[in-house]
Amino acid sequence: MKENLKVRRDQTIEQCTQEARQLNRKLLFGMTTSLALQCVPLPRMQECALDTTMLHTIAYSKERRIRAHESTVKAHIWKPASHAEKIRVNNFVWALDLFHVWAQMAKHLSMRSLIVLGDSIVTVVASQPKLACNRTAETVCRDLGECVRALPPFKGKRTCLMALALVSAGSASPQESGLRLALAAHGVPQPAMNYAVPDASFGSGVQMTLDLAWPEYKIAVEYDGEQHRTDQKQWSRDHDKRGMLLSHGWRIFTATATTLASDDSRAEFAFRLARALSAAGAQFDFRLNAMSLEQLSAAVRKL
Repeated sequence: MKENLKVRRDQTIEQCTQEARQLNRKLLFGMTTSLALQCVPLPRMQECALDTTMLHTIAYSKERRIRAHESTVKAHIWKPASHAEKIRVNNFVWALDLFHVWAQMAKHLSMRSLIVLGDSIVTVVASQPKLACNRTAETVCRDLGECVRALPPFKGKRTCLMALALVSAGSASPQESGLRLALAAHGVPQPAMNYAVPDASFGSGVQMTLDLAWPEYKIAVEYDGEQHRTDQKQWSRDHDKRGMLLSHGWRIFTATATTLASDDSRAEFAFRLARALSAAGAQFDFRLNAMSLEQLSAAVRKL
C-alpha cells in the first residue's frame, strides 16, 4: 500500500505543479488533493461525495479564490485556512495541514469513512518526524480533537465531534480501522492496534506485530488483503509468523474483505471472536445486533 500511495503522491505533485505553473502562482491544495500529496489513503469513492479526480484548491476568502481550468481544478473557500499550517511540497505547491483537511472532509463522507480517515491521518502524522514533532500517536490523536473543537462553526463539525470519540491511534490501514469499528459496534473491547509481540521476531530480527490484539488473553486478529494471498513472499512471512505465535499460545483469527462485506458476515466474525475472548476471561456485553456508529460514539463519550 505504501508504494501505491507514493506513486499517487508523485502523480498528484506533477499535476498540481503543472496547474500552478500555468497560473504562475503558488497554490494551496486541500481535501482529497492534500491527502494524496501527503500519502494518506483516500476514502472509498462510493462513500465520498467529493470528486477525487479533481484537484481541490483552497482559499480563505472569495477574493483570493483562484480561477482555473474547471475541468481539472475545483476552487473552495475554507475560512480557517488563514490560520492553518501549510505544508510546502515545492516552490509552487502547498498542502493544507491534515487536521484541517479532516474537518473539511466531514460534509463529504459517511460517518464510518470519516472515522477511518481520522485513523489514517493520525498514523501518517505520527510516522513523520517533521509533522509529529516528538508526539506519540496518542498525543496526535488528542491534538486532532483539540484542533477541530477550536475551529469556528463549519458544515460537518457536529459529525466531526461524534467521530472524534471513535478515532483511534495505531491503525496501519483503512481495512484495519473498518474491522475495529465493526467489532466495537458489537461490544467487543478495544484492541491494541499493531501490537508488537514481546520476544517474537523474524529471522531478520524485525519484531513481529499483530493487526489487532488482546494481549492479556493472547488473542489476535490479522487482516489479510489480496496481496497476502497472491504475494508468495508475504504468504510465507504470514505463515512463519502465525506458526511461531501459535506455538507460543496465541490464538489468531483471520479477517478478509469478505468478513467486512455484510452485516451478517461482520456479526458472525464478531461472535466467534467474542466467544473466544469470553472463554479466556474477558468480561463485556456482547451485542448480537450491531450499534450504529452514532450510538457507539454516544456510548464512548458517556463513559
